[in-house]
Amino acid sequence: MFDIGFSEIVVVMIVALLVVGPERLPGLARKAGFWAGRAKRFMQNVKADIDREIAADELKRVLKDQSGTESMYDIIEETKQAVADVKGSIEETREAAQGQVKESAGDPVMNDGEPEPPEPQPSEPEYQVKAMPDSPAAETAEPESVHDKSGK
Repeated sequence: MFDIGFSEIVVVMIVALLVVGPERLPGLARKAGFWAGRAKRFMQNVKADIDREIAADELKRVLKDQSGTESMYDIIEETKQAVADVKGSIEETREAAQGQVKESAGDPVMNDGEPEPPEPQPSEPEYQVKAMPDSPAAETAEPESVHDKSGK
């Protein structure tokens, strides 16, 4: 601001001492310090007010920019609609999968593409026909299992 050096301040002090005199110089210095402090506080207050105005203008500009965008309510509604669409497609896929499972219930193909092994049927014992001493081609009344190798 002002380009005042030490030599200029010394000159001003010598002139003040000659004009005011040594008795009133301390009171004058006290008043000058008081007014200098008051001016400094005034400048700090003005600077703080300007900073607050700049921040308020910036906030107004941001709010104005955001008012042009979608509101939070619109965003929530779009999100709800998207979730409902996804739920619907999941439900359709689930129903289609259940239908395919029901259709393939009679198909003997398992999930990995290999045919299912046939279910074991209860087997009936096989009977062997023995010739009797009286009649060579007669069937025996007592069945004998083919698997029985003991001959009993």
